[in-house]
Amino acid sequence: MAKIIAFNKPFGVICQFSGEGDTLSNYVNIPNIYPVGRLDKDSEGLVILTDDGKLQHKISNPKNNKTKTYIVQVDGEITEEAIIELQSGVSLKDGLTKPAFSEKIQKPDWLWDRTPPIRKRKLIPTSWIKISITEGRNRQIRRMTANVGFPTLRLIRIQIDQWKLANIKVGSYVSL
Repeated sequence: MAKIIAFNKPFGVICQFSGEGDTLSNYVNIPNIYPVGRLDKDSEGLVILTDDGKLQHKISNPKNNKTKTYIVQVDGEITEEAIIELQSGVSLKDGLTKPAFSEKIQKPDWLWDRTPPIRKRKLIPTSWIKISITEGRNRQIRRMTANVGFPTLRLIRIQIDQWKLANIKVGSYVSL
């Protein structure tokens, strides 16, 4: 039976088990499991870990169209035009993205405080969006929101395929 772990990755953690800095090994002490895809150091939220290489490939390979959902805090008050652009696909240096489900949302009431907190500017508001993609290009969400004029300040993955972040505390994991 495959081991499947859902981990709530804190900001600043490197999504690998070895190397310098704050890595997964500081939070998960289970031998022979590996992350399914990655979240960059600046992103937070759901990381799936497994010992099943076939499952890892099935979930992480973009050809399999597995949906990944994020909540994103952006710089500025996001416009309906920007949401429509995200939904239509965004032209990036490495090509046009697939259309992304996108909607403006309120800041979730369950969301934890980030350490360190994001920068705040007195005269520029922030807003929140929920976005789902089936691709997994390097820093894709950040590049998409910047391209439509609303740079990402905070990025939290809340779902990968059928697996959800649910009530997993930051820095903790559960077996699935």
